[in-house]
Amino acid sequence: MQTLTNPEACVDAVIARVGKRLLLGAPLALGKPNHLLNAFYRRAKADPSIELSIHTALTLERPAGHSELEKRFLGPMVQRVFGNYPDLDYERDRMAGRLPGNVRVIEFYFPAGKYLATPSAQRDYTSTNYTHVARDLAARGINVVLQQVCAGVVDGRPRLSLSCNPDVTLDLITKQRAVERSGGPPVLAVAQLNDQLPFMYGDAEVAPEFFDFVVDDPQGSYTLFGPPKTSVGDADAMIGLYASTLVKDGGELQVGIGALGDAVTYALKLRHERNAQYLRALDALSVRERFGAELSCLGESAPFELGLFAATEMLVDGFMHLFDAGILKRKVYDDLALSRLLNEGRISEQIAPELLDLLRARRAIHSVLTEEDLVYLQHFGILQRSLRFQDERVVLPDGRAIVPDLADPVAHAALREHMGKTLAHGAVIHAGFYLGPQAFYQWLRDLPDAQRKLIDMRSVTRINQLYGHEEIDRLHRRKARFINTAMMFTLLGAAVSDALEDGRVVSGVGGQYNFVAMAHELPDGRSILQTRSTRLEHGQLRSSLVWSYGHVTIPRHLRDVMLTEYGIADLRGKTDEECVMALLNIADSRFQAQLVHEAKRHGKLREGYEIPAQHRRNLPESYARPLRELKRDGLFPAFPFGTDLSAEEQRLGRALRALKSKLGSPVGFASAIAGAARSGTPGADVEPLL
Repeated sequence: MQTLTNPEACVDAVIARVGKRLLLGAPLALGKPNHLLNAFYRRAKADPSIELSIHTALTLERPAGHSELEKRFLGPMVQRVFGNYPDLDYERDRMAGRLPGNVRVIEFYFPAGKYLATPSAQRDYTSTNYTHVARDLAARGINVVLQQVCAGVVDGRPRLSLSCNPDVTLDLITKQRAVERSGGPPVLAVAQLNDQLPFMYGDAEVAPEFFDFVVDDPQGSYTLFGPPKTSVGDADAMIGLYASTLVKDGGELQVGIGALGDAVTYALKLRHERNAQYLRALDALSVRERFGAELSCLGESAPFELGLFAATEMLVDGFMHLFDAGILKRKVYDDLALSRLLNEGRISEQIAPELLDLLRARRAIHSVLTEEDLVYLQHFGILQRSLRFQDERVVLPDGRAIVPDLADPVAHAALREHMGKTLAHGAVIHAGFYLGPQAFYQWLRDLPDAQRKLIDMRSVTRINQLYGHEEIDRLHRRKARFINTAMMFTLLGAAVSDALEDGRVVSGVGGQYNFVAMAHELPDGRSILQTRSTRLEHGQLRSSLVWSYGHVTIPRHLRDVMLTEYGIADLRGKTDEECVMALLNIADSRFQAQLVHEAKRHGKLREGYEIPAQHRRNLPESYARPLRELKRDGLFPAFPFGTDLSAEEQRLGRALRALKSKLGSPVGFASAIAGAARSGTPGADVEPLL
């Protein structure tokens, strides 16, 4: 490992090793070393003989706005929230259509909707499951892997942490180094230090020698990209409430970012911390009355006693709130015997004297302990670290050496005297990468080491699939609930989440398919896809439940549980007609008649069928009124976990969103202009906003 003091020197060193054909792999989102990427891009831009390909995903850019109004609104907030975060030069040029001919940017996931009108990004999009990214990058011959890291000391040794992004880097470097060892081209692993990153543990912790070059530039640290919280609307709150009823105590949870993720988190906290109010909300909104059968089959509504475990590709700030609330507390251990005993209720985290006998009976350890057995027992905190193995004996702290035969009452008693109090090296979260607001990063930095070690950052192939570690994952992921978001549902149970009918990519597949497929492989796991029942398209209201669509992300044969603000559709194992009927029950009533017509026209719904009366009132006012009453009691706030936006910015944001919605149609445009003409001189209350 060689330490360099600036990015330019690193570019020189890399080109000297691999030449001018640079195939760079960089993590998605936060893990990109922006200064280093900018140095490579500037060099390629100045030297056309360099062939540069940047392979990454989720390129993050400080919001700038398009119109003069948006720019004036965003300016102060961006400076306050994003600090000295450096934008990527290639992204500025790509958005302006100025990428030089010797540079390509190839991505597998986009910020939602950003590149719908950017042909170069659409052409250079790779559609792949998150678990296959390392494989696909390796096949393209990546020869330089770049990563933003932080430094620390663990047990007296200098260590580096991949922190926010061990997700693909670990697998990719492992694959490429194997190719290099078998006679393939050289591959370089390059890190840039950023002291703003929290030092994360688990697989994210590596030796400095993991990297060939480490750039330690005093000017290299910068503010982490922290997207501000968005408000949770009434429809979002309803979806979150329904989702919260499907999560089982003692189970596993995966949930995403954004308003819908916040809504789920808030409802889970409400269920746990203020259960009486939670139950009152369920009744006020007729949740149990309309979907009691689904709730009794799939979920629960009581507080969490055993707690939850999280296995999620993306660690979002919602998990921070669940952790602090004592909901996220079910520890899992990377050991089959301990995991089985915990799931069976034979043991707890508190170490009991009989644990040695239980592990011996399960053949996790030998009757006469070996040195490997002692290491195993000490790793999990079952025996104290003060014991040591020497000459086939265990040496006790007082100097006595015993033959560690568990069948010998004397030896057994001596070992029991030196057992630990609680199991060690457990985790309450397994995650592949993280992204969130500034408060979330500060929380991670401030966590005591012992608590931060409960968050095990690992490669995405260890998170998003069962293959290669299926037995232990099945034990960890009991009662799993994988909650993800879609854009549209078809009435036959397919989901549209990543692209439009014409092929343009909105975001990407990411890990959604992985989690849906995994839910079907776990005996008590469920995939829960959620969407708002309507959307605005060019100023017109459209149904998000459609008869069919020209592109799908999740095929109908993987249909499971689907949610809108109007309820729950349990589709697993149902016939096509049963799926159509269940989804009609959660569609907006303004579109139900047309959807019924289409289903009948295609022979998927019997001619005489009518939607039950209790589901024919699916209109926003059906939940808006009871929600208003609940909000008066302090429930379901617009920003349940705060926001980086000031009160003025929140007010302006609402006004600008309403204006943008109006301007999306000719009638709305005319109405807005007429309203402005009538409004007269602004009052003193709006002067600060202007």
